[in-house]
Amino acid sequence: MKNLHQDFTLEAEGCQVRIVHHRRVQRAKAEAIAEEEVGRLALTFKILSDPTRLRLVMALLSGEMCVCDLAAFLNVSESAVSHQLRRLKDLALVKQRRDGKILYNALDDEHVYELLKMGLEHVRE
Repeated sequence: MKNLHQDFTLEAEGCQVRIVHHRRVQRAKAEAIAEEEVGRLALTFKILSDPTRLRLVMALLSGEMCVCDLAAFLNVSESAVSHQLRRLKDLALVKQRRDGKILYNALDDEHVYELLKMGLEHVRE
């Protein structure tokens, strides 16, 4: 494992010689994503940064759940869950399926699952 103190010390010192590596800058520009995508990605991470929403989404890793299930799991009101689900649905992180009178919520696709899984693996390292 890296020595975090050493990494922070090196970062604080910065470069010893001021030089711009133009090829590296050009490569980064060529590989950069559009501003609209940057904004949407930042919003996705911002939405997931809320602990309640993150717990809600993580609960859906095990499968679909209705608002009542999620409210019981999170120990919050069904209204609060519905509000959070609306925000997650707007970003295509969660999808809904109706079965009679019950509306089930699930992760929207495999990408959301992988994003959460990778983030959790990173935290556990």
